[in-house]
Amino acid sequence: MINAIRKKIGVRILAGVIAILIIFASIIGWIGYREFTDLLLEQYADGAFRTADSAALTVNPDHIDRFVESGGKSSEYLASYFSMDQLCNSQDVTFIYVIRPDLTDYGHITFIISTINKNSPYGVYEFGFYRKTTNDEYREKYRALYEGTSERELVIRDKGYIQTDPHITAMIPLKGADHKTKAILCVQRQMDTLVAFRQQFIRKIVLALLVAAAVVILAQGGYLYRLVIQPLVKIKDEAERFADENVIAPVKLTETIRNQDEIGVLADSIDRMEEQIQDYVANLTRVTAEKERIGAELDVASKIQAGALPSLFPPFPDRGEFDLYAAMLPAREVGGDFYDFFMVDDDHLCLVIADVSGKSIPGALFMMVSKILISMAVQNGNQPGAALTRVNKQLCRNNRAEMFVTVWLGILELSTGMLRAANAGHEYPAICRRDGHYELFKDSHGLVLGGMEDMCYKDYEIQLEHGDRLFVYTDGVTEATDSDNELFGKDRMLDSLNHSRTATAAETLEIVRKDINGFVKDAPQFDDITMLCLLYK
Repeated sequence: MINAIRKKIGVRILAGVIAILIIFASIIGWIGYREFTDLLLEQYADGAFRTADSAALTVNPDHIDRFVESGGKSSEYLASYFSMDQLCNSQDVTFIYVIRPDLTDYGHITFIISTINKNSPYGVYEFGFYRKTTNDEYREKYRALYEGTSERELVIRDKGYIQTDPHITAMIPLKGADHKTKAILCVQRQMDTLVAFRQQFIRKIVLALLVAAAVVILAQGGYLYRLVIQPLVKIKDEAERFADENVIAPVKLTETIRNQDEIGVLADSIDRMEEQIQDYVANLTRVTAEKERIGAELDVASKIQAGALPSLFPPFPDRGEFDLYAAMLPAREVGGDFYDFFMVDDDHLCLVIADVSGKSIPGALFMMVSKILISMAVQNGNQPGAALTRVNKQLCRNNRAEMFVTVWLGILELSTGMLRAANAGHEYPAICRRDGHYELFKDSHGLVLGGMEDMCYKDYEIQLEHGDRLFVYTDGVTEATDSDNELFGKDRMLDSLNHSRTATAAETLEIVRKDINGFVKDAPQFDDITMLCLLYK
C-alpha cells in the first residue's frame, strides 16, 4: 500500500515541492548563519582592538626593559598595571596582557603584565611567567608582529579543545621610538554572547522551516488535488469506461472539468475522440456497399487522424523558448505514423513521433490508441522510459492483431534545455548544435511497443543549448524510393538538413520534403512520411 501511495502523482509532486523548500531554506539559512556570524565576529574584533589601542596608551614601550629589570615592582610598572587592570574591568574583556616572545623561534613567551576581569572564573599569569607558545598559529602571528609584516593580528578559538572556552584574542605590537616592536599587547574576549546568538538563530531557522513545510503540505496538497488529481481521475475513469462500453457518456468531461489548461484540453480531446469514434462506428453500420463502406471508413478515419494530430502552428504563440513544426504525409488516405506535442506543465514540453506497423484503418486505430495511451502516461507524471514501459504493457494485453509501434518520446525542460528521452525501436534523432552540423544521435534502442509485455525502457539525456536543433522522423523519410528502387537514405537526409541549418522549423521540413520529392520524382509513395523539427531558443 505504501508503494501505491508513493506512486501517486500528487504525493510525488508534493514531495518534490517539500524537497525544494528544504534545499532552498537550508541554503538561505546557511548564508544567513555565515553572514550573521561574520558580522558579530567583526563587531567582537573591532571592540577588542579598540580596547587594545586604549591599553597601549598606558604603557611606554621604551620602558619595557625597565619593567623587566625592576621585576615588576617599579612605580611606573605598577601605574601601567593598575591602569590596564582598570581598563580590563571596565570593558567587556577577559584578559589584557603584555608578553615578550622568544625571538629565536617564537616557541615560548614571557608575561610582563597580565590583568583579568574580576568576574572571570579563570586564573592570571604572574609577572615573568614563562611558558610554551600555545600553537603554530600564535607563533606565526607573533613573528608577523615583531618582524613588521603586520600591525594587528586576530586569533579566533571556537573549535576543538579550548582551555578558556570560545574566545577571540586581538594582538597589537608595542613599538618604541625607534619603531621597533618591544612587546605584544593582547586583549582576549569570550564569545559567550556570539555562541548564544548563533544557537538562537539556528533554532529560529529550523522552526521557520517546519512551519513553512506544514503550510506547503496543507496548501499545496489541497491545491494539487483540486486542480490536477481530481480532474485526471475523472479523465482516467471516463477513458476506461468508454474502452469497456464504447458508448458516449451522457455528461461530457468538459462539463465537469472546467480547467483552462492542458488538463482541460485533454478532457476536450477525450470528448471529441468519443464522438468521432462513435460517428465512425455509426457510419460503418450505415454503409451497405463495399466501396461506400471503405470510402466511409477512410473518410472518418482521416478526420479522426487529422483531428488527433496537432495542426495549428505556431502551437504555443505565447512561448518564445522554442520554434516547433511537424507534418505527416500519409501514403494512403490515413496513415500509421503520428506525431504529438503538448505542454506537460509550464516548463516541460513533450515531443512524440511514432510509426505503427500497419497501414490504413487498422494502423490508424492502433495509432489513435497508442497516441492516447502515451499522452495519458506522460500527463500522469511518468518520465519517457516509464511512460513507454506502461504503454507497452497496455498494448500487449489485448494485441490480438499482433501489431506494434516504434516510438521516440522526449520531454524537454525549457528552462534548462535538458531533453530526457526514450526510444522504442524508432529511428535515431538528428541533432544540430548551434555552430555545427546535423548528426545522428545514436541512442539506445528498446524493443518496439506491443512486441513483448515485460520490456522495460530506459531514459537518456541530451543537453540542448541555445540555437540547437532537433529533428525526428519516421522511416518513410529515409526509405523513400525512386523508380530505380534506390533509397533516399540517411546521408541525403542529413545533407538536406544541413542546407537548412539557418531556416525556421517549418522551412526545414519544407526543404526536406522538396528534396525527397525531387529524389523520388514520379515514383509512388509506399510509406508515410512524418517529420518534427524543434529549434531551442
